[in-house]
Amino acid sequence: MAAYQLPQFLIEELIRQGLLSPEVVNEVKQEAVASEKDFGEVVVKRGLISDVDLLKIKSQIYQLPIAELSGMEIDRELTKETPENIIGFYKILPFAKDQSALKVGIINPENIDALEAIKFIASDRGLNLEKYLISYKDFDNISRGLKTLTTEVGKALESLSEEASQKELKITEKIGGLEEITAEAPVTRIVAVIVKHAVETRSSDIHIEPFEDRIRLRFRIDGSLQTVLSLPTTLLSAIVTRIKILSDLKIDEVRLAQDGRFSTKINDRRVDFRVSTFPTRNGEKVVLRILDPLVGDIKLTELGLEGRSLDLVRGSIVKPYGQILITGPTGSGKSTTLAAILREINADDINIVTLEDPIEYYINGVNQSQTHEEIGYTFASGLRHILRQDPDVIMVGEVRDGETASLAVQASLTGHVVLSTLHTNDTIGVIPRLINMGVEKYLLAPTLNLALAQRLARKLCQTCKVKAKANTGEEFTIKKAIDRMPASAKESLPKSNFEIYKPGEGCKECGGKAYKGRIGVFETLAMTDELERIVLTNISEEELRKEAQRQGMITMFQDGIIKVLKGLTSLEELLTVAQEAEEE
Repeated sequence: MAAYQLPQFLIEELIRQGLLSPEVVNEVKQEAVASEKDFGEVVVKRGLISDVDLLKIKSQIYQLPIAELSGMEIDRELTKETPENIIGFYKILPFAKDQSALKVGIINPENIDALEAIKFIASDRGLNLEKYLISYKDFDNISRGLKTLTTEVGKALESLSEEASQKELKITEKIGGLEEITAEAPVTRIVAVIVKHAVETRSSDIHIEPFEDRIRLRFRIDGSLQTVLSLPTTLLSAIVTRIKILSDLKIDEVRLAQDGRFSTKINDRRVDFRVSTFPTRNGEKVVLRILDPLVGDIKLTELGLEGRSLDLVRGSIVKPYGQILITGPTGSGKSTTLAAILREINADDINIVTLEDPIEYYINGVNQSQTHEEIGYTFASGLRHILRQDPDVIMVGEVRDGETASLAVQASLTGHVVLSTLHTNDTIGVIPRLINMGVEKYLLAPTLNLALAQRLARKLCQTCKVKAKANTGEEFTIKKAIDRMPASAKESLPKSNFEIYKPGEGCKECGGKAYKGRIGVFETLAMTDELERIVLTNISEEELRKEAQRQGMITMFQDGIIKVLKGLTSLEELLTVAQEAEEE
C-alpha cells in the first residue's frame, strides 16, 4: 500500500488559525509518520484540539458534511463486505446505502489513495459515492470495538449458509426435528458468540428484536442500549428456538410470553441468563438478563456507599432484629445491594433464608428460594414457611402488598432481621408507603431500622476524563447542594471555584464511550426517637425530611455532587438520574 499522506490543507489552516505552531506541527508530523497514525489522530491524542473541534474545522476546509455515527444504526453488512485491512489503513468506513448512493465516512479527504479506494467500492456496487467526515471516536468504536463480534458472527453465518438450507431453518411441527436443527453447530455458535461478547462488554441485557427486514441485536451497557449487529430475518426462528431449548421453554408456543433461565460457562466462570420471550407482529422478541457472578460478587464499599451512609448500613445489619428496606426504580441496583449485604453478614453461625422472584445472584451458604405465583407460592405464603425454618436473617425480594408488609413487620418483631425492597422515590417515601399498605404506625417505628434509596450513575472513564472549571450554572448547582449539606459532610469540600471532570473523547479502555461502569448514589434514613415521634403523631413528609437532614442525612443528589467533585461521574450524568432527589 502507498505511504501515508499528510493533510497539508488541514495543517496550513491549523497554523493560520493559531491553533498549532510550526514547531508543534513538525513534532506531530514525525510522530504520525513514525507510528503510521493519522496526523489529526495524534493531534487529538495529545489534547491539542478536541475531536469535535477538529471535525468542524475539517468540514469547513473540505466542504463535506459530518456524519455522527454514534447515534446511527450502521449497516454491518457493508462493513463486513469491506476488507478489514482497507478500513484500517485508509481510515474509511462504509456505513449506509440507498438505491443510488453508498455513504462512506472518511478521516482524511486529502488521502488520494483512500478516495480511489472508496470510489472503487462504490462503483463495484453500481452506486454513486457520498462522502462524509467522521470523528476518530466513532471510527474507533465501530471499526475496532465491535469488530470481533461482527467477524465471529459473520463466520458462523457463513458456516450456516454452507451447512444448512433455507428449508432447515423453518420451524416445523416436528418438535424432535427442531432440536436437531437448532443443535447444529452454526446456530449454536451464533448464540454462543452473542452471549460471550455481551458478558465481555459488561452488558446487563441482550435484546434480540425482529423487524420486517432484519433482526436487531442490542446490548445494554452501563444502562444504555446500543445496537451492535443486524442479522438476516431467516435466522430468527432458529436462534429463538435454540435459546428456548437452553431455557426449558415451550418451543412450539409462539403466541404467549414465556420466562426461563439457563447457565453456561464463559471465561472459566458460570454465568446465568434470565430469559424472557415476547410475541410481536414480526416474531418473538427475546431479552436475556445477564447475571454475571463477577457483577454480583461486589462489596458494600465498591457500590459507592461511603461515610455516614456506609456506617448506618453496617450498623443496621448487625442489629438482632428489624427491617432494612432498599428503595428505588427498576434497574437502580437494589438486588446488587441486597446481595452485597448478604455476602457481608453471611457466616456459618447465621441462618440466612431468601425468597426471590427470580433468584438473581447465587450466594454460597445462603438458602435461596424462588416464588411461583402460578401454584400459589407467593412472597406472603413463602414468608410464612420461612418463619418455620429457624432463620436469623430473612430476605424477601420485594414488599408488594399489605400481607407481605404485615408479615415482614411481624417477622422483625419476633427477633429476625428482614431485608427487602420497595418502590418509592426516596427514603422518606418508605414510611407513608408502608402505612398505606396497612402497617400500623406504632409497629412501623420500632421495626424499621433503615431505609436506603439509590440510583445508578455511569462512571467516567478514569483514563480519558477531562478536568474542567465549573461554569456559572454548574457552579450555582454545586454550591447550592453543598450549602444544604450537614456541616460534617461539607467540611472537606471546596466552597467555590469548583473543578470537576467531564466526559473525554473516548479511548480504548472505555471503547470510545467516555464512561465505563456504574456507581450508586445513595440516601439513608435511620429511625430515631425524634423521627418516631413524628411518625406516631401527625405524619408530614416535609417534617420528616427536615428532621432527617437536621440529623445529618445526605440526599441522593448531594451524595452525587460529592462523587462529581471526586471525578467519579459527571454533573450531566447526575442530573439525569437524581435531579428529583433535591427536595428542599
